[in-house]
Amino acid sequence: MSASDHLIPVVVSKVVDVNSIIKRFEFKHINGDILPAFSGGAHIVVEMHDGPTKRKNAYSLMSSPFERGQYAISVRRDDDGRGGSKFMHEKVKTGMEMKISSPVNLFALDLRAKKHLMIAGGIGITPFIAQMTQARELGMAFELHYTARSASQAAYMDSLKDQFGDVVNCCCDDVGDKLDLNALLSDQPLGTHVYVCGPKGMIEAVVQAATSLGWPAAHIHFEHFLSPPMGKAFSVHLAKAGIDIDVGPEESLLEAIEASGTPVNCLCRSGACGQCETQIVACDGDIVHNDHWLEGDQRESKKFIMPCVSRFSGKRLELDL
Repeated sequence: MSASDHLIPVVVSKVVDVNSIIKRFEFKHINGDILPAFSGGAHIVVEMHDGPTKRKNAYSLMSSPFERGQYAISVRRDDDGRGGSKFMHEKVKTGMEMKISSPVNLFALDLRAKKHLMIAGGIGITPFIAQMTQARELGMAFELHYTARSASQAAYMDSLKDQFGDVVNCCCDDVGDKLDLNALLSDQPLGTHVYVCGPKGMIEAVVQAATSLGWPAAHIHFEHFLSPPMGKAFSVHLAKAGIDIDVGPEESLLEAIEASGTPVNCLCRSGACGQCETQIVACDGDIVHNDHWLEGDQRESKKFIMPCVSRFSGKRLELDL
């Protein structure tokens, strides 16, 4: 069962220009009902009807888990992407009716931790806003280190400092600020858990530094923000359904499968959770793996694919769907 199978009808209650590249969108239930409960780190899937194209993109909830009258997300515009962020920035207006999924949390705070060390890069700040609100309300120790290219692109930097005080540390590349990961990770009390969300390179650097310093794997948490990449169109045969489907250049394999009416388990739609892992029946060509789930030997075997983010090039691909 997909997290986005049962969608909630909502109305866009507010659209805010945070800076030149980021907008905040707030949603209320179309009937004024209370929205489903969630915890810091959760995301929702937003359904977008862009002409004949239907997309479902996942965005972290940044609103307070203790206020369920509305949800809030922030979207960074990416003109080189598939069009989801452009749709949100250009076509979504206050009063517009949309549909969203119930929240799913793949990046939750570990309540056993003695302290929560949060490291955010760019738009990766969004899940931490809800997490910090939750941590403060529950009396949990935490601190945030927020890196951005410049202060002008550091969404919510000033408001986070005002709201949370000295536990927020901001580093901006344009003024020469640099986060010393080894020093930061070496100077934490026993029982600390580290959480990182942002660009791939930053996530890898934090995970590598923590691992090399002896942090237990269970104390290292990360969330990738990965949208399905564009590519050349291709065709796929679904063996159980007995149909052939076409995947467009700006369409993900998962979206094409869903459009055919064939059910697929999925949660994150970003190649991280493993729910949509699908067996390959036949492959005459190459799988372009873009996920964070499959191991190297699984990729080389050409027996598995993550349809949410991966693509195909070649003569024939047949899936066990």
